[in-house]
Order: sequence, then C-alpha cells, then structure tokens
Amino acid sequence: MAGALAGLAALGLAACNGDTSDSEGSNGGSGDGELVRFNPDPYPSTYTPFPSEVVLIQGATVFDGIGGEFENYDVLMQDGRIAGIGEGLEAPEGATLIDGRGRYVTPGVIDIHSHLGVYPSPGVSAHQDGNEITAPVTAEVWAEHGVWPQDPGFDAALAGGVTTLHVLPGSANLFGGRGITLRNVPSRTVQGMKFPDAPYTLKMACGENPKRVYGSQGRAPGSRMGNMAGYREAWQRAVEYRRSWQRYWDAGDAEATPPTRNLELDTLMGVLEGEILVQMHCYRADEMAQVLDMADEFGYQVTTFHHAVEAYKIGDLLAEEDVCAAVWADWGGFKMEAYDSINENLALVHAAGACAMIHSDDQLGIQRLNQEVAKALAAGRRLGIEVTDGEAVAWFTSNPARGLGIFDETGSIEEGKRADIVLWSAHPFSTYAVADHVYIDGALMFDREDPERRTVRDFTLGQPGEGVL
Repeated sequence: MAGALAGLAALGLAACNGDTSDSEGSNGGSGDGELVRFNPDPYPSTYTPFPSEVVLIQGATVFDGIGGEFENYDVLMQDGRIAGIGEGLEAPEGATLIDGRGRYVTPGVIDIHSHLGVYPSPGVSAHQDGNEITAPVTAEVWAEHGVWPQDPGFDAALAGGVTTLHVLPGSANLFGGRGITLRNVPSRTVQGMKFPDAPYTLKMACGENPKRVYGSQGRAPGSRMGNMAGYREAWQRAVEYRRSWQRYWDAGDAEATPPTRNLELDTLMGVLEGEILVQMHCYRADEMAQVLDMADEFGYQVTTFHHAVEAYKIGDLLAEEDVCAAVWADWGGFKMEAYDSINENLALVHAAGACAMIHSDDQLGIQRLNQEVAKALAAGRRLGIEVTDGEAVAWFTSNPARGLGIFDETGSIEEGKRADIVLWSAHPFSTYAVADHVYIDGALMFDREDPERRTVRDFTLGQPGEGVL
C-alpha cells in the first residue's frame, strides 16, 4: 500500500517567544533590523491521510473511549472524521455499510511508550539507534532522527489495532532526548508518519539505569544522589539560558549580540515554556515524589511517569499534581526498583482519580494492548475495585491521547475527531478478540479478510511470510 506523502502539516509549536520565523543567522545580529529567532519545527510533518470512503458501521457494541458503552450503535465516518455516533443512523448515499452485529468498536489503540523504529526488527547492532549513551544529558537528540520507517513492527502493531504510537529514546540517560508521536501508516520518511500538531516530548529517566550506565564508566551519575544533582544542574542551566534569550528579545535591539544557541538547552527551555511534554521513566514511588518536587522547584510539569510500578502508592499525589501513570499489566520483579510491583497497579491508580494507562515498551506487547488492559482490569476487580469495561477502554485510548497532548484530535469516538477506529471480532478484552478492521483518519488500513488491505514494509517484500499476520 503506497504512502500518501503529498500534504504538508507543520507541527506549529510556538516559539518560546511566540515567533516561529526562521533564524537569520547563528549568533550575530541579523543585519536587517530583525531579532534572531529560531524555527522550533525544522522537521515538520508531511503526513497526509490515505484516501477514505464514507463508511457506516451498523449495529455494533461501541466503546467511545471516554467511559461509554453502547449496544446496537452505529458509527459514521466521513471525510476522515467521525461524522456521527448513535442508533439507527441514516446511511449517506454511496456509503459503505459494515455489519457490526456481534462485533465491537473502540477508538484506535494508542501506545504512549514504544521503541519501534529506533529498535526495529531485525534486532541487529546496526539498527540500535534508541540510546545516545555518550553522555548523561543528551536532550539535544531527537528520536525521529533514528526512526527507520521500514520497521516491520509497525505492520504487526497495526494488526493489533494500534493507530498512533509514541516513539521514545531509551532510558540510559538522565535526559535521553525528544520523543515523537507517529501515525501508524507506511511512509518513505519519518516525517510522513509524524502526527500533525502533536507536541514534542522529552524523555527523562530516574533510578537504576542512568546510575548503572555512567557509574560503571567511573563518571557521574553513579548514585541516585548523582541523578538528582545531574537533573538540577541541567535545569538550572536551562533557566539561565531561557533568561538570557528573554532579555535579548525583550530589549528589542537587533544590533545586539544574541546568546549562543545550544540545542540541548533549546529542548529544556521548551519544557520550561510548557511546549514540550516530559515523559519520565521512573519505577519507585519515593523517586516519583522527589521528581515532582524538582518540577515545582524549576517550574515545569511532568506529563507522565512511565513504567511506574509503584504508582499505586502515590495515586492521590499523581491525581493532585495532574500527572499520568503509564504502566504494564503484570511486569515486575526483574530488578530491585521493580521488586514491589503488583498486578493491581493500574486499577489502583485509576481508583485514586489519576490518569492511568497501559503501555508496551515492547515490540510484541504493542500487538495486544487490549489484552494487557484486560489482565489489569481483572486484577483490579479481584481486589474489589469497581471499573466498568468502558472506563478500562480509556486505558488504551483516551488516556494515552491525553498524555501525548493529542486528545482534542483522537482517542475517543466523538463527532469531529479523527476517524481512528478498530472493529473487533469479539469483546476487546476477550482472549479471542482480533482486529477485523483498523481505520486511520477514516482510511481502511487493515482488513483481516483482505490481504490487499494490509500494510507491508519494503524490508519484508519478497521475504518468506510477507504480509502474513
């Protein structure tokens, strides 16, 4: 299936000073009476939706992704958007009718923590582009510059209902670099997959990983004390960098020498301005609490703690601070900071009123996030936590959309939103459920019964098992 790459949809992130014009130079005055300003989006999205038809799914059980469950409902997709949801919708002329009786509809699955593309298959050293482990602070690197669009894992994830995924650098560093939110469509370039207008993100990591990686090299950080000191030193430099640029812009003197640009500090300044969302690898409750104190110290917001196996201990704090937790259903005990994991983690965080969600961090787990949610839901119910099926569907749809700053566009079935839809063969929490149809912006990107409606990356063309999912 060929990619549709003709359109241009810039992310449009505001510059820290509210200006998005290109830089006129490096560090000298512009010479033309204008202040030096830098383009905050030099690699804009070129994503264009694939061609779509008017489609009416009739008589299905619909989970809207925001808590609702509706039997014998219809979903109308038109011009790439949700055009209607309800009982007995009238089919527009020429619409394709899909029999949804006995089947289930959810929003597209969203994985907030993936390494597809930066750790693609085949898993050889030439493809290991997810960790820049040369320094503990590498906020200047961007995951998108390491994404290989030909990763066959994208196709396998699509067969599991994944319509949007967030690709992050690894967790060796205190500051690992920028993450990128992608549409799960085939493309020759990563820019053709970039979710238009999605905020950039910053990957940070606490705990064992950075202190092990750098401590083993005889350099800082070699302890959790060193981790915190390293974060704070970087944030302080970012505060001063932001202040110096603001003084220059406020002065309005185009002949003045501007501050020296620093790509690492550009990213951290974006966080301080609220334009770049912090996604932080962190396991222990005590460390998450300290990170929140540090965020208050320097005036930024943590968007989501990832892995967060002890989030259940501080669910009330996460709710109070408006911070999400992205967790596994039942991974734990594989290292000391994961030792105190419990299968009820996700349900307990939800019960505390915090934003909770599932994530994969794995090229296989991303293919069955609906079943991972089912496991977490069952564990919570055994503990006596009352969670409806509709609420649990939010754990792989609307909540990760909120954590990525794209909920106004996707993550729920509401009129006007992008038509990112999965039609399941059975209840999505059933072991036997498979995705029959997967729509992205209303385009049928996967049809289990039609091999012609399955994406196949160039890397797998001509190889045994091509297109078999």
